[in-house]
Amino acid sequence: MKRSPDLLRNSIATASLVAAIINGKFNNHLPLDWQSCCYKDSGVNLETNTMVNWMIRATEIHLNILYDYRSTRKADHPKKFLRNYFGILVTDRYQVYHSLEKKKDDLTVAGCLVHAKRKYAKLVKTTGIPEIEESVAAQGVKLISELFHLDGVYNKSKDKDRKDYRQRVVVPKVDAYFAWVKESLPIVPSGGSTCKALQYNLNQEEYLRFFLTDGKVPMDNNTAERAIRPFTLGRKNWVNVDPIRGAEASAIMYSLVETAKANGLRVYEYLEYVLTFSPGPKQPRKNAAA
Repeated sequence: MKRSPDLLRNSIATASLVAAIINGKFNNHLPLDWQSCCYKDSGVNLETNTMVNWMIRATEIHLNILYDYRSTRKADHPKKFLRNYFGILVTDRYQVYHSLEKKKDDLTVAGCLVHAKRKYAKLVKTTGIPEIEESVAAQGVKLISELFHLDGVYNKSKDKDRKDYRQRVVVPKVDAYFAWVKESLPIVPSGGSTCKALQYNLNQEEYLRFFLTDGKVPMDNNTAERAIRPFTLGRKNWVNVDPIRGAEASAIMYSLVETAKANGLRVYEYLEYVLTFSPGPKQPRKNAAA
């Protein structure tokens, strides 16, 4: 069988080999030191640092980004990232998104009811709070859980059918929920944790209701949160290289892997194809990869 063409200049790395390493780490969550041992068992001496450098160089030369790494939570970052985006943005309560919505007529923010529920759930697990606060928090968890159960009935339906169902069945329950929030506020200690949880929900009411108007919009941003959760598993692999380059490369690779998974593609084959046929840079870098 003919060997795949070299992926990086002056390197033994091929698209097939780097795709296998990326697939192992970012899709199958296999640590690079474990992969290194497997290659060594097969008679190939492939050090962890070499694999790290290959992945970073491959992303810098051949790949693009959807996940975006930034070292701070400054407001300028999401503003820049979303400057050309239009449509609906399902988010937590991060205020920058709401500020951005006010400046962009083509952007609409929808809230996350899982974040709203967590405000109560955290209190239910807390010891030492007044009984009335614990009782109200438990009721909040129950009511939002019921909303998720109701909405889940039409999860796999067409968008129009789901919207119609929400208008008929879910809207009255959401109305009842926010009526309960308003009724509960006066009976809990002012400034207490449960009061803050209720106030959070009330302040976010407009955004938490938005899913009712569009069958495509989910009640939460769990899909995005699940997609970024594996990101933390790979951070230790960048210890021995430039952490900024490592994080940026990691963001790019997760962009590809999670997009492939979301579209039902075979991750390894997709990565190999992208690395093989991407045009690469117009000017090769001076420093060759290992």
